[in-house]
Amino acid sequence: MLIVDRVEKSYRKGGFISSERQHVLKGISFECKQGECLGIIGESGSGKSTLGRLILGIEKPNRGTIWFEGKNVTDRRARSGNISAVFQDYTSSINPFYSVEEAIMEPLRLRKISKRDIQNNIDALLDQVGLNPSYRKKYPHDLSGGETQRVCIARAVSTEPKCIVLDEAISSLDGSVQFQVLELLKSLRNMYNMGFIFITHDIQAAAYICDRVMIIRNGQIEEMVKVEQLKDVQSAYAKQLLQMIMT
Repeated sequence: MLIVDRVEKSYRKGGFISSERQHVLKGISFECKQGECLGIIGESGSGKSTLGRLILGIEKPNRGTIWFEGKNVTDRRARSGNISAVFQDYTSSINPFYSVEEAIMEPLRLRKISKRDIQNNIDALLDQVGLNPSYRKKYPHDLSGGETQRVCIARAVSTEPKCIVLDEAISSLDGSVQFQVLELLKSLRNMYNMGFIFITHDIQAAAYICDRVMIIRNGQIEEMVKVEQLKDVQSAYAKQLLQMIMT
């Protein structure tokens, strides 16, 4: 489904007049199958969120190509309705002047369906993320962090995408709410047979929801391993990450 082929990304350092560049991603290549949940794990500055933005088409790589179902993700038609996103900062993910109903309705309008069907879809989506119809008229300032992120997830699944990029989507939530959202994501994944790119620094969360994890260090893939084989990682860096959460 998703093929990342020798992708590199760098940014100019010191402003436009500088020729020096910071290399954030270096020759990244991997594949993600239909319905698979791939965790991308790394410390702050490892390049994992940059990779997420490239997959979403928000930015373009300097070299290499990202393909989604045979189409380059730089083509909006390849992404539209097929790839969605849920970000860490849910407070800025929804227009503060939009009600919950309006926020979820925004991507639904792209599907060219009737207003009646849109209204029915909103109720169904709210139900799927554990919110009742009374939330339709609420605004972001009326919601808790967990409720806001549930609305963001409802909006992300509204077009029934084949892949959702979740960039630190639970890291700003309290521990108990994190678990609830992880359970919700697992349920929605089974319901829609969609794939996830689960970007996180939290190995425990990735191990709970992912099929495989890809460990990134300094813009390069350090190791790729199935979740059930995490304890058998080979690289010293991966072993260090695991040791940090076990001590």
